Amino acid sequence: QVQLVESGGGLVQAGGSLRLSCAASGRTSSTSAMGWFRQAPGKEREFVAAITWNGDITLYADSVKGRFTISRDKAKNTVYLQMNSLKPEDTAVYYCAARTGSGSYYHPSQYDYWGRGTQVTVSS
Repeated sequence: QVQLVESGGGLVQAGGSLRLSCAASGRTSSTSAMGWFRQAPGKEREFVAAITWNGDITLYADSVKGRFTISRDKAKNTVYLQMNSLKPEDTAVYYCAARTGSGSYYHPSQYDYWGRGTQVTVSS
């Protein structure tokens, strides 16, 4: 089992920045990649970014490319999502996820463990 706890969400004005953190515990040695997803009211959960556990691959949704950066600190078992130039359409609950297998990085079904989420609200 892997436990994930997100933090760092909040309310920010458009153009501002936030940094989300995801602290992993438990059998993190089984983790092959970590991802961030988000879900706005009435919408499906969507991929935001992913990083392999050794950090050699990072992937981003087109909507956040150039504004968001995913990174990880292996020593702290923590993954970060730095979000800059935030827009009102970035408003959502952001979820951290971990996967132990292979396959697509982009689909929620490929991830085995999930955090409870942290709310990000961007005002215009």
